[in-house]
Amino acid sequence: MKKKILSVALLAVMVLSLTLAGCGTGSSGSGGEQQGGNGKIVGVAMPTQSSERWIKDGRNMKARLEELGYEVFLQYAEDDVQVQLAQIETMIAMDVDCLVVAAVDSSALINALKTAKEVGIPVISYDRLLMNTDSVDYYASFDNEGVGRKIGEYIEEKANLAEATEPLTIEFFMGSPDDNNAVLLYKGVMSVLQKYLDDGTLVCKSGRTSFEETCILRWSQEVALQNCENYLSGFYADDKLDICCSAFDGFAYGIKAALEAAGYTAEDWPIITGQDAEIMAVKNIIDGKQTQTIFKNTELLADKCAGMVQAVIEGSEPEINDTETYDNGKMVVPSYLCEPLSLDADNYKELVIDSGYYKEEEIQKAK
Repeated sequence: MKKKILSVALLAVMVLSLTLAGCGTGSSGSGGEQQGGNGKIVGVAMPTQSSERWIKDGRNMKARLEELGYEVFLQYAEDDVQVQLAQIETMIAMDVDCLVVAAVDSSALINALKTAKEVGIPVISYDRLLMNTDSVDYYASFDNEGVGRKIGEYIEEKANLAEATEPLTIEFFMGSPDDNNAVLLYKGVMSVLQKYLDDGTLVCKSGRTSFEETCILRWSQEVALQNCENYLSGFYADDKLDICCSAFDGFAYGIKAALEAAGYTAEDWPIITGQDAEIMAVKNIIDGKQTQTIFKNTELLADKCAGMVQAVIEGSEPEINDTETYDNGKMVVPSYLCEPLSLDADNYKELVIDSGYYKEEEIQKAK
Protein backbone atom coordinates (compact mmCIF):
# COMPACT_ATOMS: atom_id res chain seq x y z
CA MET A 1 0.00 0.00 0.00
CA LYS A 2 1.32 3.42 -0.92
CA LYS A 3 2.31 5.74 1.88
CA LYS A 4 0.71 9.16 1.68
CA ILE A 5 2.91 12.24 1.88
CA LEU A 6 0.76 15.30 1.49
CA SER A 7 1.28 18.57 3.37
CA VAL A 8 -1.46 21.10 4.00
CA ALA A 9 0.61 23.65 2.10
CA LEU A 10 0.83 21.46 -0.98
CA LEU A 11 -2.90 20.82 -0.91
CA ALA A 12 -3.55 24.55 -0.67
CA VAL A 13 -1.26 25.25 -3.63
CA MET A 14 -3.03 22.61 -5.70
CA VAL A 15 -6.46 23.97 -4.88
CA LEU A 16 -5.31 27.51 -5.63
CA SER A 17 -3.74 26.56 -8.94
CA LEU A 18 -6.87 24.63 -9.88
CA THR A 19 -9.02 27.64 -9.14
CA LEU A 20 -6.78 30.05 -11.05
CA ALA A 21 -6.89 27.73 -14.03
CA GLY A 22 -10.67 27.92 -14.02
CA CYS A 23 -11.02 24.41 -12.66
CA GLY A 24 -11.95 24.93 -9.03
CA THR A 25 -15.70 25.10 -9.39
CA GLY A 26 -16.55 22.83 -6.51
CA SER A 27 -15.51 22.70 -2.87
CA SER A 28 -13.03 20.85 -0.78
CA GLY A 29 -13.30 19.87 2.83
CA SER A 30 -11.78 17.73 5.50
CA GLY A 31 -13.56 15.29 7.69
CA GLY A 32 -15.24 16.40 10.87
CA GLU A 33 -15.18 13.92 13.73
CA GLN A 34 -12.87 11.08 12.70
CA GLN A 35 -14.39 7.62 13.03
CA GLY A 36 -11.68 5.47 11.56
CA GLY A 37 -10.51 7.11 8.34
CA ASN A 38 -6.93 7.36 9.64
CA GLY A 39 -6.23 10.46 7.56
CA LYS A 40 -7.25 8.82 4.29
CA ILE A 41 -8.36 11.18 1.53
CA VAL A 42 -11.13 10.52 -0.98
CA GLY A 43 -11.37 12.55 -4.19
CA VAL A 44 -14.93 13.07 -5.41
CA ALA A 45 -15.41 14.43 -8.96
CA MET A 46 -18.97 15.55 -9.75
CA PRO A 47 -20.14 16.86 -13.14
CA THR A 48 -22.09 20.05 -12.41
CA GLN A 49 -23.84 22.27 -9.91
CA SER A 50 -26.38 23.42 -12.52
CA SER A 51 -28.70 20.58 -11.48
CA GLU A 52 -30.11 20.32 -7.96
CA ARG A 53 -29.68 16.57 -8.17
CA TRP A 54 -25.85 16.73 -8.47
CA ILE A 55 -25.56 19.32 -5.71
CA LYS A 56 -27.42 16.89 -3.46
CA ASP A 57 -25.21 13.98 -4.59
CA GLY A 58 -22.03 15.86 -3.76
CA ARG A 59 -23.34 17.01 -0.39
CA ASN A 60 -24.50 13.50 0.52
CA MET A 61 -21.24 11.85 -0.52
CA LYS A 62 -19.13 14.36 1.38
CA ALA A 63 -21.23 14.00 4.54
CA ARG A 64 -21.29 10.21 4.48
CA LEU A 65 -17.55 9.87 3.83
CA GLU A 66 -16.78 12.34 6.59
CA GLU A 67 -18.97 10.32 8.94
CA LEU A 68 -16.70 7.38 8.15
CA GLY A 69 -13.68 9.50 9.09
CA TYR A 70 -12.28 10.33 5.65
CA GLU A 71 -11.08 13.67 4.39
CA VAL A 72 -12.97 14.63 1.24
CA PHE A 73 -11.77 16.63 -1.74
CA LEU A 74 -14.99 17.42 -3.64
CA GLN A 75 -14.93 19.16 -7.02
CA TYR A 76 -17.58 20.12 -9.58
CA ALA A 77 -16.67 20.58 -13.25
CA GLU A 78 -19.72 22.55 -14.43
CA ASP A 79 -20.07 20.15 -17.37
CA ASP A 80 -16.66 21.13 -18.74
CA VAL A 81 -14.73 18.04 -19.83
CA GLN A 82 -11.29 19.64 -19.58
CA VAL A 83 -12.05 21.08 -16.16
CA GLN A 84 -12.99 17.67 -14.83
CA LEU A 85 -9.90 16.09 -16.37
CA ALA A 86 -7.71 18.68 -14.63
CA GLN A 87 -9.53 18.10 -11.35
CA ILE A 88 -8.99 14.34 -11.50
CA GLU A 89 -5.33 14.75 -12.48
CA THR A 90 -4.91 16.97 -9.43
CA MET A 91 -6.55 14.35 -7.21
CA ILE A 92 -4.14 11.74 -8.56
CA ALA A 93 -1.20 14.08 -7.91
CA MET A 94 -2.51 14.47 -4.36
CA ASP A 95 -2.23 10.68 -4.01
CA VAL A 96 -5.80 10.29 -2.79
CA ASP A 97 -6.71 6.88 -1.40
CA CYS A 98 -9.78 6.47 -3.62
CA LEU A 99 -11.42 8.29 -6.52
CA VAL A 100 -15.19 8.58 -6.92
CA VAL A 101 -16.09 9.85 -10.39
CA ALA A 102 -19.38 10.97 -11.92
CA ALA A 103 -18.08 11.77 -15.38
CA VAL A 104 -18.97 14.64 -17.67
CA ASP A 105 -17.57 12.61 -20.58
CA SER A 106 -15.78 9.43 -19.58
CA SER A 107 -13.97 9.13 -22.93
CA ALA A 108 -11.83 12.13 -21.93
CA LEU A 109 -10.78 10.47 -18.68
CA ILE A 110 -9.33 7.19 -20.00
CA ASN A 111 -5.66 8.17 -19.72
CA ALA A 112 -6.09 9.79 -16.31
CA LEU A 113 -7.88 6.71 -15.00
CA LYS A 114 -5.09 4.53 -16.38
CA THR A 115 -2.62 6.61 -14.37
CA ALA A 116 -4.74 6.17 -11.26
CA LYS A 117 -4.68 2.41 -11.72
CA GLU A 118 -0.91 2.40 -12.30
CA VAL A 119 -0.25 4.22 -9.01
CA GLY A 120 -2.70 2.05 -7.09
CA ILE A 121 -5.65 4.40 -6.61
CA PRO A 122 -8.98 2.52 -6.75
CA VAL A 123 -11.73 4.13 -8.83
CA ILE A 124 -15.46 3.93 -8.20
CA SER A 125 -17.80 5.05 -10.96
CA TYR A 126 -20.68 7.06 -9.48
CA ASP A 127 -24.04 6.85 -11.26
CA ARG A 128 -22.56 7.45 -14.74
CA LEU A 129 -20.63 4.41 -15.91
CA LEU A 130 -17.00 5.03 -16.88
CA MET A 131 -16.77 3.62 -20.40
CA ASN A 132 -14.03 1.90 -22.39
CA THR A 133 -11.60 1.50 -19.52
CA ASP A 134 -10.43 -1.33 -17.30
CA SER A 135 -9.30 1.24 -14.73
CA VAL A 136 -12.52 1.15 -12.74
CA ASP A 137 -13.14 -1.10 -9.77
CA TYR A 138 -16.83 -0.75 -8.96
CA TYR A 139 -19.97 1.08 -10.03
CA ALA A 140 -22.72 2.53 -7.80
CA SER A 141 -25.91 3.62 -9.53
CA PHE A 142 -29.59 2.94 -10.06
CA ASP A 143 -31.17 0.39 -12.38
CA ASN A 144 -31.02 2.74 -15.37
CA GLU A 145 -32.87 0.52 -17.80
CA GLY A 146 -35.43 0.10 -15.03
CA VAL A 147 -35.76 3.90 -14.89
CA GLY A 148 -36.71 3.89 -18.57
CA ARG A 149 -39.14 1.02 -18.12
CA LYS A 150 -40.88 2.84 -15.30
CA ILE A 151 -41.23 5.96 -17.47
CA GLY A 152 -42.63 3.87 -20.31
CA GLU A 153 -44.98 1.95 -18.04
CA TYR A 154 -46.25 5.16 -16.48
CA ILE A 155 -47.09 6.58 -19.91
CA GLU A 156 -48.68 3.29 -20.91
CA GLU A 157 -50.96 3.31 -17.87
CA LYS A 158 -51.63 7.05 -17.63
CA ALA A 159 -52.59 7.34 -21.33
CA ASN A 160 -54.39 3.97 -21.23
CA LEU A 161 -52.51 2.95 -24.37
CA ALA A 162 -53.65 -0.66 -24.25
CA GLU A 163 -57.28 0.45 -24.74
CA ALA A 164 -56.78 3.66 -26.73
CA THR A 165 -59.34 4.09 -29.52
CA GLU A 166 -57.61 7.03 -31.22
CA PRO A 167 -53.93 7.73 -31.89
CA LEU A 168 -52.05 9.84 -29.35
CA THR A 169 -49.13 12.10 -30.25
CA ILE A 170 -45.77 11.81 -28.51
CA GLU A 171 -42.35 13.42 -28.67
CA PHE A 172 -39.14 12.18 -27.05
CA PHE A 173 -36.50 14.05 -25.06
CA MET A 174 -33.71 11.62 -24.22
CA GLY A 175 -30.43 12.04 -22.32
CA SER A 176 -26.87 12.84 -23.29
CA PRO A 177 -25.19 10.60 -25.90
CA ASP A 178 -21.96 10.51 -23.85
CA ASP A 179 -23.79 9.09 -20.81
CA ASN A 180 -24.31 5.33 -20.84
CA ASN A 181 -27.26 5.77 -18.46
CA ALA A 182 -29.10 7.67 -21.19
CA VAL A 183 -28.71 4.77 -23.61
CA LEU A 184 -30.03 2.29 -21.06
CA LEU A 185 -32.92 4.58 -20.13
CA TYR A 186 -33.93 4.88 -23.79
CA LYS A 187 -33.77 1.10 -24.12
CA GLY A 188 -36.08 0.74 -21.12
CA VAL A 189 -38.55 3.32 -22.46
CA MET A 190 -38.75 1.65 -25.86
CA SER A 191 -39.12 -1.83 -24.37
CA VAL A 192 -42.57 -0.59 -23.34
CA LEU A 193 -43.56 2.00 -25.97
CA GLN A 194 -42.13 0.64 -29.23
CA LYS A 195 -45.09 -1.67 -29.82
CA TYR A 196 -47.47 1.30 -29.59
CA LEU A 197 -45.40 3.23 -32.13
CA ASP A 198 -45.42 0.19 -34.40
CA ASP A 199 -49.21 -0.30 -34.30
CA GLY A 200 -50.03 3.41 -34.64
CA THR A 201 -51.43 3.92 -31.14
CA LEU A 202 -48.63 6.43 -30.61
CA VAL A 203 -47.72 8.86 -33.39
CA CYS A 204 -44.51 10.90 -33.30
CA LYS A 205 -45.17 13.68 -35.81
CA SER A 206 -41.55 14.87 -35.87
CA GLY A 207 -40.49 11.34 -36.84
CA ARG A 208 -37.69 11.49 -34.28
CA THR A 209 -37.83 8.28 -32.31
CA SER A 210 -34.29 6.85 -32.37
CA PHE A 211 -31.86 7.59 -29.58
CA GLU A 212 -29.58 9.44 -31.97
CA GLU A 213 -32.44 11.71 -33.04
CA THR A 214 -33.77 12.43 -29.56
CA CYS A 215 -30.66 12.57 -27.34
CA ILE A 216 -29.69 15.94 -25.84
CA LEU A 217 -26.01 16.62 -25.18
CA ARG A 218 -25.06 17.31 -21.54
CA TRP A 219 -28.71 16.94 -20.52
CA SER A 220 -29.29 20.59 -21.51
CA GLN A 221 -32.56 22.16 -20.36
CA GLU A 222 -32.12 24.94 -22.92
CA VAL A 223 -31.86 22.48 -25.81
CA ALA A 224 -34.94 20.61 -24.55
CA LEU A 225 -36.85 23.90 -24.57
CA GLN A 226 -35.64 24.69 -28.11
CA ASN A 227 -36.53 21.20 -29.34
CA CYS A 228 -40.00 21.43 -27.87
CA GLU A 229 -40.53 24.88 -29.40
CA ASN A 230 -39.48 23.51 -32.79
CA TYR A 231 -41.78 20.50 -32.49
CA LEU A 232 -44.74 22.64 -31.49
CA SER A 233 -44.27 25.18 -34.29
CA GLY A 234 -43.27 22.67 -36.94
CA PHE A 235 -45.64 19.78 -36.31
CA TYR A 236 -48.38 20.80 -33.88
CA ALA A 237 -49.64 24.13 -35.14
CA ASP A 238 -52.98 22.49 -35.94
CA ASP A 239 -52.76 19.51 -33.62
CA LYS A 240 -52.28 18.72 -29.95
CA LEU A 241 -49.20 17.20 -28.39
CA ASP A 242 -50.45 14.56 -25.96
CA ILE A 243 -47.28 13.12 -24.42
CA CYS A 244 -43.77 14.45 -23.76
CA CYS A 245 -41.56 11.49 -22.91
CA SER A 246 -38.82 13.30 -21.01
CA ALA A 247 -35.82 11.57 -19.44
CA PHE A 248 -34.95 14.35 -16.98
CA ASP A 249 -36.68 16.92 -14.78
CA GLY A 250 -34.56 19.66 -16.36
CA PHE A 251 -36.02 18.74 -19.76
CA ALA A 252 -39.50 18.91 -18.22
CA TYR A 253 -38.85 22.50 -17.11
CA GLY A 254 -37.89 23.46 -20.65
CA ILE A 255 -40.91 21.62 -22.07
CA LYS A 256 -43.19 23.41 -19.59
CA ALA A 257 -41.85 26.80 -20.70
CA ALA A 258 -42.33 25.96 -24.38
CA LEU A 259 -45.88 24.72 -23.82
CA GLU A 260 -46.85 27.81 -21.85
CA ALA A 261 -45.42 30.05 -24.57
CA ALA A 262 -47.45 28.12 -27.14
CA GLY A 263 -50.67 28.72 -25.21
CA TYR A 264 -51.26 25.30 -23.66
CA THR A 265 -53.52 25.35 -20.59
CA ALA A 266 -54.70 22.86 -17.98
CA GLU A 267 -57.38 21.65 -20.40
CA ASP A 268 -54.91 20.44 -23.04
CA TRP A 269 -51.74 20.01 -20.96
CA PRO A 270 -49.83 16.89 -22.06
CA ILE A 271 -48.37 14.09 -19.98
CA ILE A 272 -44.81 15.11 -19.06
CA THR A 273 -42.40 12.66 -17.46
CA GLY A 274 -39.05 13.26 -15.79
CA GLN A 275 -36.26 11.84 -13.70
CA ASP A 276 -34.56 12.77 -10.40
CA ALA A 277 -37.53 14.10 -8.39
CA GLU A 278 -35.91 17.50 -8.03
CA ILE A 279 -37.76 19.72 -5.59
CA MET A 280 -38.98 22.00 -8.41
CA ALA A 281 -40.26 18.97 -10.31
CA VAL A 282 -42.25 17.81 -7.28
CA LYS A 283 -43.76 21.29 -6.99
CA ASN A 284 -44.65 21.24 -10.69
CA ILE A 285 -46.31 17.85 -10.24
CA ILE A 286 -48.38 19.21 -7.36
CA ASP A 287 -49.29 22.22 -9.53
CA GLY A 288 -50.25 20.03 -12.51
CA LYS A 289 -47.38 21.26 -14.74
CA GLN A 290 -45.48 17.95 -14.75
CA THR A 291 -47.10 14.55 -14.51
CA GLN A 292 -44.43 12.19 -13.24
CA THR A 293 -40.78 11.86 -12.27
CA ILE A 294 -38.46 9.08 -11.17
CA PHE A 295 -37.44 9.32 -7.54
CA LYS A 296 -33.84 8.20 -7.08
CA ASN A 297 -32.90 8.32 -3.42
CA THR A 298 -29.45 9.88 -3.63
CA GLU A 299 -28.98 9.51 0.12
CA LEU A 300 -29.19 5.75 -0.32
CA LEU A 301 -26.85 5.89 -3.33
CA ALA A 302 -24.30 7.93 -1.37
CA ASP A 303 -24.50 5.45 1.50
CA LYS A 304 -23.86 2.48 -0.81
CA CYS A 305 -21.03 4.27 -2.62
CA ALA A 306 -19.39 5.35 0.64
CA GLY A 307 -19.54 1.73 1.75
CA MET A 308 -17.70 0.77 -1.44
CA VAL A 309 -15.03 3.39 -0.71
CA GLN A 310 -14.56 2.07 2.81
CA ALA A 311 -14.29 -1.51 1.56
CA VAL A 312 -11.67 -0.82 -1.11
CA ILE A 313 -9.56 1.33 1.22
CA GLU A 314 -9.69 -1.34 3.91
CA GLY A 315 -9.03 -4.14 1.43
CA SER A 316 -12.37 -5.91 1.83
CA GLU A 317 -15.15 -6.79 -0.62
CA PRO A 318 -17.90 -4.17 -1.05
CA GLU A 319 -21.59 -4.97 -1.27
CA ILE A 320 -22.62 -5.55 -4.89
CA ASN A 321 -25.81 -6.92 -6.43
CA ASP A 322 -25.03 -7.01 -10.18
CA THR A 323 -22.09 -8.65 -11.93
CA GLU A 324 -23.56 -9.01 -15.42
CA THR A 325 -25.27 -5.85 -16.69
CA TYR A 326 -22.70 -3.07 -16.91
CA ASP A 327 -20.25 -3.87 -19.68
CA ASN A 328 -18.28 -0.69 -20.35
CA GLY A 329 -16.61 -1.96 -23.51
CA LYS A 330 -13.52 -3.22 -21.70
CA MET A 331 -14.94 -5.10 -18.73
CA VAL A 332 -18.13 -5.93 -16.87
CA VAL A 333 -18.02 -3.61 -13.87
CA PRO A 334 -19.26 -5.08 -10.55
CA SER A 335 -22.12 -2.86 -9.44
CA TYR A 336 -24.57 -1.97 -6.74
CA LEU A 337 -27.89 -0.83 -8.21
CA CYS A 338 -30.43 1.05 -6.12
CA GLU A 339 -34.13 0.79 -6.97
CA PRO A 340 -35.78 3.78 -8.71
CA LEU A 341 -39.40 4.65 -7.91
CA SER A 342 -42.07 6.37 -9.98
CA LEU A 343 -43.49 9.50 -8.34
CA ASP A 344 -46.63 11.44 -9.21
CA ALA A 345 -49.34 13.49 -7.52
CA ASP A 346 -50.81 10.39 -5.91
CA ASN A 347 -47.71 9.18 -4.06
CA TYR A 348 -45.30 12.10 -3.68
CA LYS A 349 -46.18 12.57 0.00
CA GLU A 350 -45.37 8.96 0.79
CA LEU A 351 -42.10 8.95 -1.14
CA VAL A 352 -40.53 12.32 -0.33
CA ILE A 353 -42.48 13.96 2.51
CA ASP A 354 -43.23 11.12 4.90
CA SER A 355 -39.71 9.76 4.35
CA GLY A 356 -38.18 13.12 5.32
CA TYR A 357 -36.41 13.51 1.97
CA TYR A 358 -38.09 16.90 1.49
CA LYS A 359 -40.18 19.12 3.72
CA GLU A 360 -43.58 20.34 2.53
CA GLU A 361 -42.58 23.96 3.09
CA GLU A 362 -39.41 23.46 1.00
CA ILE A 363 -41.50 22.29 -1.93
CA GLN A 364 -43.94 25.18 -1.67
CA LYS A 365 -41.06 27.70 -1.65
CA ALA A 366 -39.28 26.12 -4.65
CA LYS A 367 -38.70 28.43 -7.61
